[in-house]
Amino acid sequence: MSRVAKVASRLLARRFEIPPPTTTFTVRRGVRVPMRDGVELLASHYVPDTATPSGTLLVRCPYGRGFPFATLFGAVYAARGYHVVIQSVRGTFGSGGEFTPMVNEVADGADTVTWLREQPWFTGTFATLGLSYLGFTQWALLTDPPPELTAAIISVGPHDFNTSSWGTGSFSLNDFLGWSDMVAHQEEGGRLRAGIRQVSSRRGLARTTGQLPLGDTGRALLRDGATWYESWLEHPEADDPFWDDLRVADALDRVDVPVLLIGGWQDLFLDQTIHQYRRLRDRGVTTALTVGAWTHTQIMTKAAPTVLRESLAWLDEHLGGNPAPPRSPVRVEIAEHGWMDLPDWAPPMTERTLYLQPAHRLSEQPAPDSAPPSSFTFDPADPTPTLGGRLLSPEGGYRSDGALALRADVLDFIGEPLPSDLYLVGTPVVELAHTCDNPNNDVFVRISEVDSDGRSRNVTDGFRRLTGDSDTLRLELDDVAYRFSAGSRIRVMVAGGSHPRFARNLGTGEPVISGRSMKPATHFVHHGAGGQSRLILPIGDTPPPTHGA
Repeated sequence: MSRVAKVASRLLARRFEIPPPTTTFTVRRGVRVPMRDGVELLASHYVPDTATPSGTLLVRCPYGRGFPFATLFGAVYAARGYHVVIQSVRGTFGSGGEFTPMVNEVADGADTVTWLREQPWFTGTFATLGLSYLGFTQWALLTDPPPELTAAIISVGPHDFNTSSWGTGSFSLNDFLGWSDMVAHQEEGGRLRAGIRQVSSRRGLARTTGQLPLGDTGRALLRDGATWYESWLEHPEADDPFWDDLRVADALDRVDVPVLLIGGWQDLFLDQTIHQYRRLRDRGVTTALTVGAWTHTQIMTKAAPTVLRESLAWLDEHLGGNPAPPRSPVRVEIAEHGWMDLPDWAPPMTERTLYLQPAHRLSEQPAPDSAPPSSFTFDPADPTPTLGGRLLSPEGGYRSDGALALRADVLDFIGEPLPSDLYLVGTPVVELAHTCDNPNNDVFVRISEVDSDGRSRNVTDGFRRLTGDSDTLRLELDDVAYRFSAGSRIRVMVAGGSHPRFARNLGTGEPVISGRSMKPATHFVHHGAGGQSRLILPIGDTPPPTHGA
């Protein structure tokens, strides 16, 4: 370990408020790990310079073994006594075979553990960690947990790719076409070229998602890369056997080691992280949940200090055998307020109902029977755009969204200025008395905060693709922890899409991969005698009770 690396390690410890390094380390690069079919996967082995290592960590990654993974997974933990193996998954960064997302991770993970237990330096037990796809590789390994595995730390990591891509009924176009494009070309050129390509690819993605049909235009962007992309578009049904190799939900029923789950309120996999926590909690598995006001891409930037501190504490206790101060089962950051320790998710909150009224009003009183419906027309030739929200791309997160409310294809309903702060913590629900003249339609609902200066910012969303007649739509919005400031107002927006986060509904029922023709859809949100449309909020004048209170 060079003198520069030592200084950098100490600076990182101070910056992130984590324990200081305890040892130097060396790195063995290009380590070959054999798979059962003869393919070899490449890994980097970080070797701590100590006779009493803290344990072994396994990181399986499709994004290379260099920066930032070398720093935040390799160097940080090796400098604190852990052997760390960062492995490139099949078909990436020198590893043999062909990369097909998710399909080979169960078998390759098991074969990697077989190799690991045969190494003379292996400490006898190990833990896994990583984010996003690196989280999926952990869930894949947990479908049959090895006896040597003692803990897992899964950050923003999905276990079911069908839920991620088609869970709303519409394909998550921006995220997974963009991700496919990034992975297909991530090994081209050096860092400078990669940076230039990142900018140009975002522009190319924006152009591509505006064109039809999605199969042909996506292929034009991907060229000869990401050969899996069309197959994702061709299989929209959740029960299609095609998805069996791309989801490892069985792991939630088989894992028996302590699991730390880390998520973000604006992360595209938030719903799966919450589901994972609840399932493990219900089974009595030792688990903890931390959720910050982060997007997916902020987990290794803005969230890094929190992630590292909590991960090191989890490993010290469950792998290193060092008793740690007890932590609450749930830690959440209430956006615009701060961090709280909670006994569970979701905490008990008072339920408050607000009714959608004509003339853009949001009220605690139901609309009179004479109230006419509100209406708008969604035109797939000019789809309602995505502004912020749970995106994989840098454009996601909390964003100014007042421009949405000005569009003719968006209904907005806004309440009176709040006399005091309000804390929205839990799962909001919208019940819409909704009809549409086109059976092929989508409904997008957003809660936003409008501050005292009239600036609007997104808080939480919900989306569903509908087919056939619908009188009442009950839509659970994304879980949320958010403080509305005194003087601000609650806004509800209703639209017929959010493109390109979700592939626009063409209104014709044609397959998403090949559809070209378009038909508008006129939506009606009813009030009064036509049915009461309402918003049900888990909300309070004070934050929820803390852990131990």
